[in-house]
Amino acid sequence: MPYAKGHKEKSKDRILNSATELFSRYGFDKVSIAQIMHAAKMTHGAFYAHFESKEALFRASFLETLKGSRAARLVKGPLSIKHLTSLVTNYWNLRELEKNSKPGPEVVLFNEAGNQNDSVKPLFEASYDNLKKMIETRLLALSKLKQLPYEANREIIADKSRAILSLLVGAVVVAKSIPQEEERRSILNAAQKQILTMLGVKGGELTD
Repeated sequence: MPYAKGHKEKSKDRILNSATELFSRYGFDKVSIAQIMHAAKMTHGAFYAHFESKEALFRASFLETLKGSRAARLVKGPLSIKHLTSLVTNYWNLRELEKNSKPGPEVVLFNEAGNQNDSVKPLFEASYDNLKKMIETRLLALSKLKQLPYEANREIIADKSRAILSLLVGAVVVAKSIPQEEERRSILNAAQKQILTMLGVKGGELTD
């Protein structure tokens, strides 16, 4: 009996959705094809009818995370310091994030730092470039509006963006490895304070 029209596309979407969720939680190396197919409620053998390799699936998953991600929404949001720093603020409760948040390009940075896989490294670099440009765009606009205590100089803005992204990624990578919720929050709180200080903003306690 032939499959209904669209069956193959729906099956592919099931695999992709399961993979995106698992990759965003655990990273490329800790997720197997068998786990993905189990989550998709499909047989292991059906995988290769849709993807040639786990690396090909990871790339497709990465492209999927670019759609409607937190970072992308941040750029489209109101032009303010509050929205710029919300990328850090939203990460304080990592367990809830892992359960409920739609993944974005930032999860590749958090999960794949140091990964030497030839297929994963370019996506890590693409995530870095994507987020750095987003932050630069916001800082430049805020500087032109005189909301930041430094001029709209592209070299200065680029350095600030590098430092902000390094603080954010480093803090989340460490916090994800700490089991105590209070310490996880303290790590992210400290990172946000440093970012706000860098932006010339006083205070900076995390809020729910």
